[in-house]
Amino acid sequence: MHIKIENLNKIYPNGNYAIKDLTLDIPNGMFGLLGPNGAGKSTLMRILVTLMRPSNGKVTFNEYDLAKNRKQIRSMLGYLPQDFSFFSKLKTYEFLDYTARLAGLKNGSVRKNAVERMLEEVGLYEARDRNANKLSGGMKRRLGIAQALINDPQVIIVDEPTTGLDPEERIRFRNLLSNISTRDVVIILSTHIVGDISSTCDNMALLNRGELAFAGSPEQFLKKAEGCVWQIQVSESEYLEINEKYPVISTIPIEKGWEVQVVTNDINGYSGVQITPNLEHAYVYFMENSLNQWTNT
Repeated sequence: MHIKIENLNKIYPNGNYAIKDLTLDIPNGMFGLLGPNGAGKSTLMRILVTLMRPSNGKVTFNEYDLAKNRKQIRSMLGYLPQDFSFFSKLKTYEFLDYTARLAGLKNGSVRKNAVERMLEEVGLYEARDRNANKLSGGMKRRLGIAQALINDPQVIIVDEPTTGLDPEERIRFRNLLSNISTRDVVIILSTHIVGDISSTCDNMALLNRGELAFAGSPEQFLKKAEGCVWQIQVSESEYLEINEKYPVISTIPIEKGWEVQVVTNDINGYSGVQITPNLEHAYVYFMENSLNQWTNT
């Protein structure tokens, strides 16, 4: 499976662009879509799952054109929206059985086997008789991915899947998606949480204000910040100055002040050492420079 996006735009009636001139290739495997809130990620997801029509541009899923073959593309899709919710009176098993019917699994025995297999796969078999709306946040997200996978889709789109989860559930959810990505599928993970991308995705894109700011591998993205991440020990007064001048990533109190990590090309006279960037450093560096670029144009 290969998704190709060409010159895609979504323009609202007031003239604002939610998506602007977006061209992007999305190959098999796990693909991370990163960006701040309001970057256009959810709009793009809704276009890809046929819930919203673009203003213009072209999207193809292999040989299928999104504008002409919406029914065929829908049959390929599994979708977990950010605001996924449940019918209040359905138990976990009943809800997944219902979504399996909607996905086209009409044969009762085939559907039963698919539901039970999926509950096992996402670790919810023991909770199958609990009301779906009474599950924990992490269990609800796992049930959400189960309904997205029930018809063995070729394209799986998940929008902000780990928002609100505790660290243990976030790791569990990412591992679940990673295991699924070994199949012959495209998984698009849309998030503003950098750690979700760094630990799971081979390819990624960064959106800012509806435009493509970067596309490539996480390793290529990291190189953007090489030589631009500093660890500095400062006094209380120096910390206040640095906090005004540079993006501060972390602050640790030490005996005579603070140890801070900042992202900048040059620390201009402060005493510090360069450290190896992680994806969060690269994201902050890239967004600072991109925002400055957009502001100055």
